[in-house]
Amino acid sequence: MSAQPNNALPNGYQLMDYRIVRKIGGGGFSLVYLAYDANDQAVAIKEYLPGSLVKRGENDLVVPIAEENLQTFRYGMRFFFEEGRSLARILHPNVVRVENFFRANDTVYMVMRYERGKTLQEFIRSHRGDIRESFIRRVFAELLNGLREVHTQKLLHLDIKPSNIYIRMDGSPVLIDFGAARQTLTKEQPKMMTMYTPGFAAPEQYTDPTQMGPWTDIYSIGATMYACLAGGPPTAADTRLLNDKLIPAAKAWQGKYSPEMLAIVDECLQLDHLARPQSVFSLQKSIMETKDLVIKPPTLLENLRNTLYKDIF
Repeated sequence: MSAQPNNALPNGYQLMDYRIVRKIGGGGFSLVYLAYDANDQAVAIKEYLPGSLVKRGENDLVVPIAEENLQTFRYGMRFFFEEGRSLARILHPNVVRVENFFRANDTVYMVMRYERGKTLQEFIRSHRGDIRESFIRRVFAELLNGLREVHTQKLLHLDIKPSNIYIRMDGSPVLIDFGAARQTLTKEQPKMMTMYTPGFAAPEQYTDPTQMGPWTDIYSIGATMYACLAGGPPTAADTRLLNDKLIPAAKAWQGKYSPEMLAIVDECLQLDHLARPQSVFSLQKSIMETKDLVIKPPTLLENLRNTLYKDIF
């Protein structure tokens, strides 16, 4: 059964110490709300709500669609809760700040700091085919600082893509919406495989989760960099495994971007996980090493442009 859209909690709903303003995101796995806490500070709340397993029942309680789904739902819920506990320990400017997590309505919720700005996906759409190499290098060099901290905590993101990278008003990136609980469900229920974002998930996420490691997130970083160049994702990894027709970045954008950066993208997108950079540190070092380019903070013009970004919410 594929994931079905679930009803969101109503605007104005009181959820523990938080007042829901409105739904601002989510899909088949979870819903995300803009809310205000007891101090009237804006937060984002993520509700664990996999549509292939559960639905919204009476009194806003979450109930399984079928009895056989209950065990899998509870297993994923426990993992989601533990993920929140682990993320709450990470205090890094390039990783979403988890401020609270709790149980309610027979499911679990994760409270995150509300960030103003724009997703990288929106930036790609508005600058299609015209994203400067200096921007790509700076954003990913900073973002990898956060991903290094995630991996240091023995966590994998597992869902890195442009829509899960937020560009703040000052131009700094932040990594959001981790997919670890989703991966746990995949191990239990093959039907959840479709929840991966085509083009950004690594081959081993489809074929052999026991092979996953830092290189799995690195594949997604390469795919996201590729999207900055192409305006869209590369061919999905499961399709590439059958017949790889992906045009290498070094060929597709020869002369437009430096050979060094294009080589980095192609290396990250290797189907063989052993052929990719094996650590975020080595990848970050490659991104920042170049003879012709100096990574600098955003220019005044870039900051002015960032201030004109329309609030995503």
